[in-house]
Amino acid sequence: MDRLLGVLPPEFLQDLIARTDITEVVGRHVALKKAGINHKGLCPFHGEKSPSFIVSPSRQTYHCFGCGAHGDAIRFLTEHTGLGFMDAVRELAQQAGLTVPDDRSSDEDRARAAASKAKSATLTEVLAKAGEHFRGALKTSPRAIDYLKRRGLTGAVAAQYGLGYAPDGWRTLASVFAHYDDPLLVESGLVVLHEATATDGTAASDEKRYDRFRDRVMFPIRSVRGEVIGFGGRVLDQGEPKYLNSPETPVFHKGQELYGLFEARQALRKSGYALVVEGYMDVVALAQAGFGHAVATLGTACTAEHVAKLFRFTEAVVFSFDGDAAGRRAAARALEAALPHASDTRSIRFLFLPTEHDPDSFVREQGAAAFEQAIAQAVPLSAQMLAQAAEGCDMATPEGRARMLAQARPLLQALPDGLLQVQLLQMLAQQVGMSVDALQGHWQHQGKPAAPTPASRSAGNGPGANSDGRPPPGGQNRWRKSARATPQAATRLDRAAWLLTRHAEQWLGLSDALHGWLCAQPAPHGSFFATLERLLHDHGPVTLQAILADMADPDHGPHGSADEPTLSLLRRIAEFDALNRDPPSSDLDAVLRQLELAEMSDELKAITESGPLDSTDLERVRTLYARQKALAQRPGE
Repeated sequence: MDRLLGVLPPEFLQDLIARTDITEVVGRHVALKKAGINHKGLCPFHGEKSPSFIVSPSRQTYHCFGCGAHGDAIRFLTEHTGLGFMDAVRELAQQAGLTVPDDRSSDEDRARAAASKAKSATLTEVLAKAGEHFRGALKTSPRAIDYLKRRGLTGAVAAQYGLGYAPDGWRTLASVFAHYDDPLLVESGLVVLHEATATDGTAASDEKRYDRFRDRVMFPIRSVRGEVIGFGGRVLDQGEPKYLNSPETPVFHKGQELYGLFEARQALRKSGYALVVEGYMDVVALAQAGFGHAVATLGTACTAEHVAKLFRFTEAVVFSFDGDAAGRRAAARALEAALPHASDTRSIRFLFLPTEHDPDSFVREQGAAAFEQAIAQAVPLSAQMLAQAAEGCDMATPEGRARMLAQARPLLQALPDGLLQVQLLQMLAQQVGMSVDALQGHWQHQGKPAAPTPASRSAGNGPGANSDGRPPPGGQNRWRKSARATPQAATRLDRAAWLLTRHAEQWLGLSDALHGWLCAQPAPHGSFFATLERLLHDHGPVTLQAILADMADPDHGPHGSADEPTLSLLRRIAEFDALNRDPPSSDLDAVLRQLELAEMSDELKAITESGPLDSTDLERVRTLYARQKALAQRPGE
């Protein structure tokens, strides 16, 4: 902001502030009451029950005596609504009838910026018009209304969130927009354009256009300013995908937006915290139960941008996840995103529901009081971080404690400097029986660590790691950069990593158990699979080149560059690819089958060599033999 202040004449900013009615600007977002010569209301920057937020028309400033927030109309728009500095200046200037001087840009740049802004405004108008159509269609669809009623929603909540229905037709939007071939319908994500190709591979003249959303309950996604920027659609009956989201557009970036944030602003002030869940129905069901401060990520992992946006509205966040393996991995990603924002004055907690429930089903079956109690028992960030660091570690052994410290170090370093970081360092040292000075000295001697992602750090040595997770004979030196590794000397895990980069879409079809087992492998394989999962979750199927570039990037991950074992694995994958650029997907199935068989063989050996078997051991042995037999009989084995 200081750089931008330097390019705008001070007299222009002074004139702009003088012509702006700060009471009117703030009053659009905060309920204000006259209090003498000033106005008073509940602070929008932190939760409070007694108003301590003062707006002074004479000084053209606001000030909160509770949290210390202070500024003018420009700062209010940037910090409360999320506008950039220049966008806030332009908005106020337009209202005041002033022209913003901007000597930094050429006429061409200014024209391009104006065209981009006009395009964004036009896209939101198109999306808003579609939203009106969907709301109208809901009123005339008994089937969609019945679905929402069965989910426990009232008309008031449906109206609050602007819920609608996309009729079951290929081109119903043609009756809404005069020109169905308008490029804006495709650019906004409402219409899908399929271009036919000729036999020589060139584009043919035929084009097929059809509505992206059909026979779905529609959830409009709004920006913090209330503009419709995208949609989420849920099937009414059985079908895939269950949820369908708008694609990335000039106005919609799913890694930055949160569903329900616009609707939750008032409830955030009353509750004092934001509740982050994973689905649209979770948000509206919780609002129905009285938890109007719930928001949801949009089909992607929680990002640092999500967390930063939330902390513009509140100083406390509770992340709610399912208790299954997928929920634990989502929590690991949320922890990674939240750590850099965990200052000493903020509260971040993690709530894990029973495996059979999501927030929607829990609040409908157990009630609002039970959910409130569950929130009260959410674990603080400190406990979640320590638990994640200790995952898969035998704390009764020196090896387990050393592994826990190695997993804890990048998490601790992601925290901002402060008392929380100091206390967690002391707790880590105490858990392993070391002094803080000794632990710090060891870490300083080691230098900057490699940084596996939290999803991989959350898992320990999975079964089967001894069969295929070890380096080949000769140790890690075999894979030094100066030595060329051959695919014949690589492990099955190396080959699985390569095949999953070539057939990344198949990752989405693997079971949660197999996801967890792959991410649980020792480094570098575990961190490789965890990063692959993150990329697919955030961006969908990606190319081998994009995967390798992301993992080899010097800025890879939140804690530093990729380490030598990871880079060595990437080189082996590249060498596999140089020999065979088009492996059949059946190869992946065969390799994963071999890995699973090796895992079961190791477990059977461990059980049979452990001494007399009890009934539990015998049952496990029978299960493993049955699974081995089933794998051996599968086609292609």
